[in-house]
Amino acid sequence: MSTEKTNQSWGGRFSEPVDAFVARFTASVEFDKRLYRHDIMGSIAHATMLAKVGVLTDGERDSIIDGLTQIQVEIEAGQFDWRVDLEDVHMNIEARLTDRIGVTGKKLHTGRSRNDQVATDIRLWLRDEIDLILAEITRLQQGLLEQAEREAATIMPGFTHLQTAQPVTFGHHLLAWFEMLSRDYERLVDCRKRTNRMPLGSAALA
Repeated sequence: MSTEKTNQSWGGRFSEPVDAFVARFTASVEFDKRLYRHDIMGSIAHATMLAKVGVLTDGERDSIIDGLTQIQVEIEAGQFDWRVDLEDVHMNIEARLTDRIGVTGKKLHTGRSRNDQVATDIRLWLRDEIDLILAEITRLQQGLLEQAEREAATIMPGFTHLQTAQPVTFGHHLLAWFEMLSRDYERLVDCRKRTNRMPLGSAALA
């Protein structure tokens, strides 16, 4: 059994290193690294807040923001070394920031936990994904409208309980799908409003 030493932030609670298999099993970086852009966005906002309340100097804030911006460039260029022993996207970025700018990078974690960081990142990611879906729904509806206009006079049987009922037009039938998508659009807009709430500051337990 491998006992390769790992770098968990909670490792100090144990007298022996965590088994490498367990470390890989509990690490989330292989899938949550897709949140890198949102993690950096949230960290830049957090650094800005810390400077505003006097925890960071303006120089420290600028150093953190510049470091995070450069890290994003590294990630998008495929030059970032994602480490499983650092568990997740948050610790990977924070460790790289500290490598780049020194101890000032550690100050970024003041006043937040990884728990509220995760919640913030996921909300920011969901908000962007909802916006993409809304745009695609609108594009699909536009296609349905164009097709409905072309088929406005095309007769087809309407159905009720799997049996033919009164005749309708195919164009009219397509507009029914348009309305269904409109209701989906409204649901997603409502979901976006619920998602667009910042949990930073709730800390590890709240």
